[in-house]
Parts: sequence; C-alpha cells; structure tokens
Amino acid sequence: MVHARSRTQTSAPSPATARSPRTWAVILAACAGQFLVVLDVSVVNVALPSMRADLGLSATGLQWVLNAYSIAFAGFMLLGGRAADLFGRKRMFLVGLGLFTAASLAGGLAQEGWQLLAARGVQGLGAAVLAPATLTLVTAAVPPGPARTRAIGTWSAVGAAGGAAGGLVGGVLTDLLSWRWVLLINVPVGVLVLACALVWLSESRVGEDRRLDLPGAVLVTGGLAAVAYGIVQTEESGWAASGTLLPLLGGLALLGLFVAVEARTAAPLMPLKVFRSRAVSAANVAMTVTGSVSFAMWFFMTVYAQNVLGYTPLEAGLALIPSSLSIVIGSKLAPRLMVRAGARNVAVIGALIAATGFGWQSTMGTGGSYLTTIALPGVLMMTGIGLLSTPLASLATSGAAAGDAGLVSGLVNTSRTMGGALGLAILSTAAASRTGGATTAEALTSGYALAFRTGTGILLGSVVLMLLWLPRPEAEKPLTPPGTGRV
Repeated sequence: MVHARSRTQTSAPSPATARSPRTWAVILAACAGQFLVVLDVSVVNVALPSMRADLGLSATGLQWVLNAYSIAFAGFMLLGGRAADLFGRKRMFLVGLGLFTAASLAGGLAQEGWQLLAARGVQGLGAAVLAPATLTLVTAAVPPGPARTRAIGTWSAVGAAGGAAGGLVGGVLTDLLSWRWVLLINVPVGVLVLACALVWLSESRVGEDRRLDLPGAVLVTGGLAAVAYGIVQTEESGWAASGTLLPLLGGLALLGLFVAVEARTAAPLMPLKVFRSRAVSAANVAMTVTGSVSFAMWFFMTVYAQNVLGYTPLEAGLALIPSSLSIVIGSKLAPRLMVRAGARNVAVIGALIAATGFGWQSTMGTGGSYLTTIALPGVLMMTGIGLLSTPLASLATSGAAAGDAGLVSGLVNTSRTMGGALGLAILSTAAASRTGGATTAEALTSGYALAFRTGTGILLGSVVLMLLWLPRPEAEKPLTPPGTGRV
C-alpha cells in the first residue's frame, strides 16, 4: 500500500472556540447522530411480535431483525472510523446518516420479511460509518481539558439515553401507531440532522493520499462480523454448537491475520502503535467488559416487566424512565468528578455503584412494588454505568494522535458494541440454564435473577481490571488547563 502522509488539515480548536454557538451546534448534530445509532439497537425489541404477525417472520427471522443490525454495525465500525480520518469527518457523517435514514425508510415500508432484514443490515452499515464520526467531530471541535471532557460527557449521556429510550420509544410508537414507525421515525429526524449538519459542520481530515488499507479492512471487517455472528448464534444454538464455534474461531483467526498484516503494512488501517498507549488499550478493554452488562440490563428489565409483572410494552417503557434519566445524570456528573478524583477513580466508583444495583436487582421476585423491584435498582445500575462511560471514552480518545482520532473513536464504539453483543449472549445463556425451558413466572424470575448476579460478578471483575490497568490519576493529563472554556 502507498504510505499516506498524515497531517491534520485543520488547526487545533482554541479555548474560546469551546464557548462559541457553532461549537454547540457541532456537538448537537454529532449527539443527534449518536442518539439515533444507539436507539436502533433496542427500539425494535417491543415491536418484534407485531413485525412477526404482519410479515410472517419465523422465530429465527425475528431474531435476525436484531442481529442483522448489530453484526453490520460491529463489523464495519473500524473501517468507518478510518474512513472518517481519510475522507473527512463531515463527509462520512453525512454519508453514514444518509444511508441510515434511507435504510430506515426502506425498513418501515417493507412488505416482506427479507426486505426488512436487508434494510436492517444496511442500517447497521450506515451506523458503522456514522458512529465513529460523531465522537471525532466532538473531540475535534473542543480543545483538550475540562471543556472536552464535558463535551464527551454530553456525547456519552446522549448515546446512553438512546439505548435507554429504546423500550419507551418503541412501546409508544407500536401501541399508538404501528411497528413501522419504530423505523420511520428516523426519517424526519435524520433529514433534519442532515440539513443542520450541512450548514453547521466544517470539514476536517488527515492525510492527502485517500487510500484505505484494503486487505486490513477486509480482514478486520470479516473477522468482527464473524465473531459477532458467532456470538448471536449462542442464543439459539448454544456455545458448543458447530454453528457457533466455526464463526467464532474463524473470526478470531481472521483477526489474528489482521494483526499480522497490520504489522507489515506501510499505511495500516489500524496502526498497532495506538495500543502502546496504556489509556487507549486499557479503556477499550474496560469499555468492552462494562458494555457487556449495560446493554443486557435493558433487555432483561424489559422482559421481566412484561413477562413476569404483566406490564404492557408502553408500561414497561414508562417504568424505565427513572433509569433512563439516571444514566444521563451520571454521564453529566462524571466530568465534574473527574476534575477532582481523576478518570480512573470515577470509572471505578461508577462500576461499584452499578454492581450494587445489579446485586439488588438479582433479588427480584414474582411480585413486589415497582419502587423496589424496578425503579431503585435501575437508578443505581444506570447511574453507575453513566459515571463510568464518560471517563473511559475520555481516556481512550485522549491517548490518540490527531491522525488516529477517527480510528480510536471507531474502536471505542466497536468495544462497546461487541461487549454488548457478547454480554447479552452470556447472560441469556445463564438465564436459560436456570429456566430449563420453563415459562412460568417463577422460572423466568429465577433465570433473570441469575443473569443479574452474573452481571454483578462481571462488574466487580471490571473494578479489579481498571484499578490494575487504567492510568493512575497522577499520570493523567491535566484536566484544567488555564483559560479553557465551558461546554
């Protein structure tokens, strides 16, 4: 491959820039894109029965309404991040959002099951291009320091709110309109954000030679897609089935070959040097581990409310509003705490709070009040997840060179998405092992409780990992450079 000269084609933002209305506009546009991307991971959950009845989908086909999106999303994320660096952050933001919006329209108008599945796959591809650009736009618009930390906190909060709002938005739209609107709602929002982005966003990229490392792109995309496929197959086939092991092992082999190719390529898709940064490597591993329980939490809370407590889809969505608000509050509190305690300590505190909530939720029963069986445990879980997400994203991006910003942003999103897919598979397997196929309220509750106990153990393990690996507060870059503006 031809070696690309790496140089940032825009000057670094000044502290005064952080206070400008244009900077706020950039953050707003980027956060809106991230909200849509994360929302569509979970918004279709409550609409699945209606989709099955309307389009005649099989049980396997229904599962792939979720999997087609998540596999394409995870598989193409790193490619989307590098494309943002080389071809322009604004350009790839617009391309990704345009593709995502068009696929949402196609899915909402689908008349056959295969049309819906194809649209969901294209949606995932658009999300993979869009998501890395959103974080890169935020970090490029705001100078390092407290202002950038708060901007990343806003980005984290909005993304978390997207995942949290999925059940509520899906329940409202399905109950009041139809399942089609869980996809069609993206169209007017996407068009509005596209129009605003054309006006507000400025172009920036790194390198004059716009060439991608195609062998690396094929290997990492194929590897991640195969691993993601294997992970989601565990829910249907189990971990020991050939349909699970073959894609998992094949994907890991492709990723190993990718590492070997990247070590020899002049202009690699992923310069392995980024992992020399302790902050980048440790924060991404921690993001994977903690993401594995945060995604699963929404799924198990929703099915517990509906299958055990008898809530309607709309009631289940409304029941999770306190949790949804808590993750936003936690994400916004994190930057203030990071100034005083350091990013590592805030992430550890967040994981401990979340583990407390998971432990409480694991005591659930078939009855009990809403306050003690859903609301308060959910608030603890999501406040903790909000507190730990912002410092991890901040550490991962602060350790990257300017020319690798899009790549590292894609890596952050990949870590979180792959962690979520892996965690849901692990916790679902744990729950299924306890229920043994029974569908009574008692059996389901026992299975869900085991899933939350497993999540508690994972979070406590992440605490040990972060204490041992993340940079200590005294080793972090100063968070309060003189003259830095507020965001």
